[in-house]
Amino acid sequence: MAATRAVVLALGVSQLVCWGVTYYLVGALGTLIEADLGWSATLVHGGFSVALVTMGLASPWVGQAIDRHGGRPVMAAGSCLSAAACAGLAAGHGVLAYYLAWALLGVAMRMTLYDAAFATLARIAGAGARRSISQITLLGGLASTVFWPIGYGLGEWLGWRGAAFAYAAFALATLPLHLAIPRGEKRPAPAATAGGGRVGDPMPAFLYALIVTVTAFLASAMSAHMIGILAGLGMGATLAVWVSALRGIGQSAARLAEILFGGRMDVRTLTVLATALLPLGFAAGSLGGEFAAAAVAFAVVYGAGNGLVTIVRGALPLVLFDPARYGALAGRLVAPSFLAAAIAPVAYAALIERAGSAAALHLSAGLGLVVVAAAVWLGRLHRKG
Repeated sequence: MAATRAVVLALGVSQLVCWGVTYYLVGALGTLIEADLGWSATLVHGGFSVALVTMGLASPWVGQAIDRHGGRPVMAAGSCLSAAACAGLAAGHGVLAYYLAWALLGVAMRMTLYDAAFATLARIAGAGARRSISQITLLGGLASTVFWPIGYGLGEWLGWRGAAFAYAAFALATLPLHLAIPRGEKRPAPAATAGGGRVGDPMPAFLYALIVTVTAFLASAMSAHMIGILAGLGMGATLAVWVSALRGIGQSAARLAEILFGGRMDVRTLTVLATALLPLGFAAGSLGGEFAAAAVAFAVVYGAGNGLVTIVRGALPLVLFDPARYGALAGRLVAPSFLAAAIAPVAYAALIERAGSAAALHLSAGLGLVVVAAAVWLGRLHRKG
């Protein structure tokens, strides 16, 4: 059974909004929170880290819940939880209340963002869900492009607390979109093998987990610090916001190209292509302080690579593992990625404070080469198989 266009569109719009008001919140409002509360960047971004740790802890049971009950009730509950968490963030005072709101937001993020949507589509369409996965990421990839400027503007107009209340309203507006998922979608039939290999073969699972963990670490770091990195290289604050927003253009352009032309490309080949763009983007970024074109190339090329990696994250399990157990298996394997991503904002804040923006880009380029090696290794295992 294929996902209908209405379901794909509803999930695509919900991803645009849910990513914008949760994952990208601290990137748009973090500086305002620091200035208003007098907190350090590390303390402010630590809230985002708490959310990501909570995502990792919640990941296995959310995946199991989608396998058992479907995505409709889980993602609908996540909409309500996101709204409550954003409102709690806006209304709370003190470090404890701030971190509790972020913890609640972390659970909501795991119930509404890509991994939940991918498991929902896998439950509906089984191994044929790749195209639908690519389609929903097309709109989701615009979240930073849309919500970084919106958040920046709302923060200047209403203050960060007013902007967070507005984000709560945006989150609640995704409830009808998640209720558009059909009731009781059927689980795909269990498969004896996946992708031509043995079910449970540990090396493909390890390489998949490594790829999603390192790329999530980088995505988290860039979501929290991309604007600050460009500003640290000498770019004006407003220009840094708009150049950083081009990341979303790169993401969606790459995903559109994959939808139009990549249907016949094996997902493991796509993995190599996607990961190869990451170190290229960071290398360009290291020249961003001297050349504006290099900063633009950084945002677009990194965005393109990250956009394709998102498709890989959702599509690889369809060929490596049993689609009938997608939610539970992927939930366990992606759990370390949330924990790694939790470390990234604080780690990069400390690195930038001590060594500068260029050092952050050099580290990112090195980590990008690690995932390229893992992707190539995965492709070689497939050819041997």
